[in-house]
Amino acid sequence: MIAASHPTPTDPTTDHTLSTRLVHAGLALAVVTQLVTSLVLEPAEDGHAGNLWFEVHEYAGLSAFALIVLFWIVLTARKRGTPAGLLFPWFSGARLSALWSDIKRHAGALRHLRLPAHEGESPLASAVHGLGILLITAMAASGTLYYLIGDGNPDAGGLVGVAMFVHRALANLAWAYLIGHVSMAVLQHLFTDFNLRQMWSLHSAPKKDISK
Repeated sequence: MIAASHPTPTDPTTDHTLSTRLVHAGLALAVVTQLVTSLVLEPAEDGHAGNLWFEVHEYAGLSAFALIVLFWIVLTARKRGTPAGLLFPWFSGARLSALWSDIKRHAGALRHLRLPAHEGESPLASAVHGLGILLITAMAASGTLYYLIGDGNPDAGGLVGVAMFVHRALANLAWAYLIGHVSMAVLQHLFTDFNLRQMWSLHSAPKKDISK
């Protein structure tokens, strides 16, 4: 049996472009800041200004919106990394079939209390990442919309009310996604050949040899 090869600290091999990793790091920081400050913020309402944590929450949200827009641009323009079809397989019969097969592969491994071997373009992991992108897009867009048109009353009706309803409704999903995403990444790092440095390294990704 061939043992899995772990990238060393000086060789953070990755298939992700540097731009993807930088935007990912910025988004992670902005989202964590938003979720943590949401626990202690006092919103601006009834003519009273919000506390410092509310302001931090607002600016982290605006940063997250700018970064998620940048991420969509990078996703469209990049020439390497996870294909968009893997991130969003919902409109392709072949992609959905591959996703279902990968779900069964993971379920079979988990029944034996082990993790399946890491695959760089796993249909299941990619689809989960895609759902995360959509979740953060909706969270950041709804929060930014409220920032632009809100009048200090998060319970107001109309478009303001819709924006805050969506923002609040997705908050628990964002917590669940963050905890699940980080937990699975750590488990993969500990028990498979996946190395967290693949996403967090600032080294340029090596160019693939296309002559073969």
